[in-house]
Amino acid sequence: MTETTHATTGVRDVVIVGGGPAAHRLADSLHARDTDHALRVTVVGEELHAPYDRVALSTRLADAATDLTLQPTSMWDGERIRLITGERVDAVDAVARTATTSAGTVLHWDELVLATGSSAPVPDLPGREHARVYRTIDDVDALVAESRELAERHGRPARVLVAGGGLLGLEAAGGLAKLGADAAVVHSGRWLMSAQLDEGAGRALGRIIAGQGIALHLGIRPSSILVEDGAVVGVEFTDGSRTDVDLVIFAIGISPRDELARQLGLELGPRGGVAIDTACAASAPHIWAIGEVASFEGRCTGLVAPANAMAEVVADRLLGGAAEFTSVDDATKLKLSGVDVASFGDALARTEQALEIVYADPARGLYQKLVMTDDAKTLLGGIFVGDASPYASLRPLLGTQLSSEPAAYLSASGMEAPAGDELPAAALVCACNNVTAGTIRDAVNGTEHADGCTELGALKTCTRAGTQCGSCVPLVKKLLEAELKKSGVTPSRALCEHFELSRQELFESIRVLELTSFDEIIARFGTGRGCDVCKPVVGSILAAQHGSYILDGGRGGLQDTNDRAMANMQKDGTYSVVPRIPAGEITPQKLAVIAQVATDFDLYTKITGGQRIDLFGARLDQLPEIWKRLVDAGFESGQAYGKALRNVKSCVGSTWCRYGVQDSVAMAVQLELRYRGLRSPHKLKFGVSGCARECAEARGKDVGVIATDQGWNMYVGGNGGFQPAHAQLLASDLDDETLLRYIDRYIMYYIRTADRLQRTARWIEDIEGGLDHVRDVVVNDSLGLADELERAMAKHVDTYEDEWAATLADPERLRRFRSFVNAPNQPDPSVARVPDERGQFRPATAEERERGEAVLVAGTTIPVRGADA
Repeated sequence: MTETTHATTGVRDVVIVGGGPAAHRLADSLHARDTDHALRVTVVGEELHAPYDRVALSTRLADAATDLTLQPTSMWDGERIRLITGERVDAVDAVARTATTSAGTVLHWDELVLATGSSAPVPDLPGREHARVYRTIDDVDALVAESRELAERHGRPARVLVAGGGLLGLEAAGGLAKLGADAAVVHSGRWLMSAQLDEGAGRALGRIIAGQGIALHLGIRPSSILVEDGAVVGVEFTDGSRTDVDLVIFAIGISPRDELARQLGLELGPRGGVAIDTACAASAPHIWAIGEVASFEGRCTGLVAPANAMAEVVADRLLGGAAEFTSVDDATKLKLSGVDVASFGDALARTEQALEIVYADPARGLYQKLVMTDDAKTLLGGIFVGDASPYASLRPLLGTQLSSEPAAYLSASGMEAPAGDELPAAALVCACNNVTAGTIRDAVNGTEHADGCTELGALKTCTRAGTQCGSCVPLVKKLLEAELKKSGVTPSRALCEHFELSRQELFESIRVLELTSFDEIIARFGTGRGCDVCKPVVGSILAAQHGSYILDGGRGGLQDTNDRAMANMQKDGTYSVVPRIPAGEITPQKLAVIAQVATDFDLYTKITGGQRIDLFGARLDQLPEIWKRLVDAGFESGQAYGKALRNVKSCVGSTWCRYGVQDSVAMAVQLELRYRGLRSPHKLKFGVSGCARECAEARGKDVGVIATDQGWNMYVGGNGGFQPAHAQLLASDLDDETLLRYIDRYIMYYIRTADRLQRTARWIEDIEGGLDHVRDVVVNDSLGLADELERAMAKHVDTYEDEWAATLADPERLRRFRSFVNAPNQPDPSVARVPDERGQFRPATAEERERGEAVLVAGTTIPVRGADA
């Protein structure tokens, strides 16, 4: 039977090969998104079952009647999406664009999606033909039946050995043990789940599993399956030992089903699987791959979350979008043999100098660990065994600074993680002063203070929360606002306890009255002397409105540490230097200058994700010398230290690329030179792509510009980081002049109205009317502000001055860059370096200093404390 597309309808045929969860997610997404009925979708599944939940296979072990069918199923009933089960696609013709099934059905396709999943491998060893696998519903049903048949035959529980101590292996062993089998697990690692858990967690899990009567053979593998009279009787291991068994099951990982990809000559991953790019596209046009068969960055994964993400990307792409799959989320939470197990992020603490906070109770089989940066502030990952309750609240915080000491986030410590207004009364909010969420709520509601502390400043005074390190202030503010809302009171949008105005109100007030100093501003609108919240905000507002040198006129004291040094401070107290390289375009001569500066000052060099070169390890007193060399060579400050435009990323564009339709480099250079140095509520990043292939990742930027045949599409509100957001289309097919006008208006409107430290993505979410309102203001001039916003931007462009060039021209300004006020020419002797493993220098550790190893100080190799004289 042959089926063809009806050309007259203009409908494209999509054939999805595979009937697993990834295929289901893609079909469901297309069903919801394809409102124009532009696609006709056929899903071909080899199994007789409709797509089902493979993660829940263990429940089928306990109850054969369990229905694992994935919902929704209503899409299979319509005419647009059809499901074929019990047929395998055996051949694909990329030229004729046909797929032929095992039943002889020939399907035409315009787009082919490979979602063939994976198979369960069995190693090549004697007796392997008698082994079973744990992969599908049919596998599970067969294992249940065989286990029961063996028990009846021998008059005792079936002896089952599961090879593989990972997720599937432990599920199989636990499920069969509940059915009455005498189950055991053999695992090549020294502890269970060695790919996901560290030794402490793995051994804690092992104690629980062993306590359930499941024998563990760790650190060895099966070497042969022993068979007598056609029946399995035992297994020999690689250490020479053996065990008596009736049934051997392999669950040692996945092997991607890439036979069709090999037949088509597609590029494969290093370990098999279909190599895909960030669009989930294979190496041949109109062919895509998702799920376990897809190899992204050289790796196939068997987890559900990445498969779903890939399916959503392909759905978007098939309907003309530009979504990207950029990373694999390895986070896992499940119940193994009744045991809660979870891991996320850098669970094995592979990050250099990572700090591990561990609570372990071997007797209870409890293990909880947080992996933090070495300052114990930023969450890098975690592992939970026995009690995974903190996982749900901690996983979203990955990569962020925690507002309390890490131990407070572990349930084993007796506390629960702070979670806004959901916090229990006993949760510790301010670790410095031992202030709980209950104490703060009582203070707001007047339980402890008759009138109630309904302002942030008063609340800090009466509870002492946030008065020491200040890291818990955002959480204190959230609790305050939540309690006020419960009482029917509109929460204050005050910037801090010194200013009742919001940032937006303060910006407008300063602009209208043309105020130019912090003293004038706080005298007019505030109280007290200010704080580390309001001072940088006022400094940023003044810089955005007047464009004057940020450290003059008493404004130096308003700035954060990095702005005061005009460089980013690093962990050892040194600074990094980032010269501006507009659009990533640089001449060989300028590259040579950077190389010579790095060599002369012994600086570590690193190319950044923003197409710039970062030079690490400069002392404060060296910054002027370094920048003089750079400025003389034509470089400017890259403002990597400020809440300002960081960079404009660009592809090579039509100048060189055969796909480019516009000169993206020229546009990116123009944008970077136009908006450089512009202070804003948060950092700004732009991207310009010369065609729809989007090599500059413009839709992950605050402002993204993508070339079309007619001009430029402008996208806004994208960002990476902890809360990534895809930029949204603001306007299409703009000429150069209109594009610049719209960006001028957009950026200035954001600078005027956003909250402190609010990225553009969150600003668009929070502003009333969202993207539609922003579009009306920028494109349709609905507020009549267009001319005013453009004039404000023109003033910035006209008055821009490179901050480092201005510093070098004024001896008084240079006085700031001294390590010691009373010894201006004395370098800081605490700065110490050692050679790293890749031919550069890195900060010396405390241990290296203590051992007295030769280190680099002030550019000279000398011995340090502990070395022989």
